[in-house]
Amino acid sequence: MKIAIVSPYDFHYAGGVTKHITNLAESFRQQGHQVSIIAPSSQAVEKIPPDLIRISGFVVPVPYSGTVARIGFSPWLLQRVRALLQRESFDVVHLHEPMIPTLPWAVSWQTQRVSPQTALVGTFHAYSESPSSPAARDYVSTYFPGSYRVIPNGVDVGLFGNSELPPVAQFSEGFNLLFVGRLEPRKGFHYLMQAYARVKMALPQARLLVVGPYTAGDRLPYERELHRLRLSDVHFIGYVSDEELARYYQSSQVLCAPSTGFESFGMVLLEAMAAGTPIVASDIEGYRRVVNHQAEGLLVPPKDEIALADALIHLLKHPELGRAMGRRGRAKASGYTWDQVAKRVLDCYHEVLDWKQQTHSAERGQLVPRQRNYDMTKPTSW
Repeated sequence: MKIAIVSPYDFHYAGGVTKHITNLAESFRQQGHQVSIIAPSSQAVEKIPPDLIRISGFVVPVPYSGTVARIGFSPWLLQRVRALLQRESFDVVHLHEPMIPTLPWAVSWQTQRVSPQTALVGTFHAYSESPSSPAARDYVSTYFPGSYRVIPNGVDVGLFGNSELPPVAQFSEGFNLLFVGRLEPRKGFHYLMQAYARVKMALPQARLLVVGPYTAGDRLPYERELHRLRLSDVHFIGYVSDEELARYYQSSQVLCAPSTGFESFGMVLLEAMAAGTPIVASDIEGYRRVVNHQAEGLLVPPKDEIALADALIHLLKHPELGRAMGRRGRAKASGYTWDQVAKRVLDCYHEVLDWKQQTHSAERGQLVPRQRNYDMTKPTSW
């Protein structure tokens, strides 16, 4: 099968959607499919991966769903997309974030004009956290009513669950609290700092490791706050490869995910579970779909630094509880391998292709096809 996976986001900039697409594409290739990734990239052409079709190099940061999305723009986008679709003749075009009015809209529109036999499938990643819209499926159904299939995110169990990985040597002693993500307000790092102050008073040997694709500018206000609070042992690691990230999970006693909302799944939660690392996370819709309270971790009210600190201290003081949660996490993560996720996505592709074939066969009759929408529940962006 010839598959195009489309992302509106800058592929050079690390994020959950980018990681999701990369892993999904690799799983498809391992199963013998031909895959192209169509996305903007601010990176120089000679450095981009060979399977990435760089549709635009001009990227603009846009506030979106509690984060800043780096979205590609180009006045020649429609022409480039049209020429690409005419040249490649994809069997399936898989749009990520179909509601973003840039590349996904251009690809959707031109596919229906240039290649109507091609199957169009969409994954909706973003959603608005509110009582009437608890998850990505419910959010998008407000605008595009239809039947949706929810497919979870995946995790590289072989990598993150590799117990033979060497620990991070400089952090081999004491208690390591791990935060993985961007330093955006919605990620709740401010509340973690406040909680860490309480943890440090109870357990002076504790330290906080901060991993993610943030900049020095992102880090600066938090460093000032840490200085004001006179907190030590906070290590800003920055971006690391997945191989290094797996070592940080396995070198930590707890992963802390204090996000305040706008999370529809929680990729870092799955990675921690695969590594056998217990979790303390905010009790928000996207996270409670992954972590069961008192099973793989502890869930606390968002924006509550006292409850957050109490949960962290409790796990650190009861390591046997953390190990039990880690074992349950590993067992649960085994059901989220990329091979399993890719198979479910491919089933969607085949179903849509079969439906289109039946529709074309009945073109002269009165058959009216039923709308089918697919929501592959998305990863949290870093």
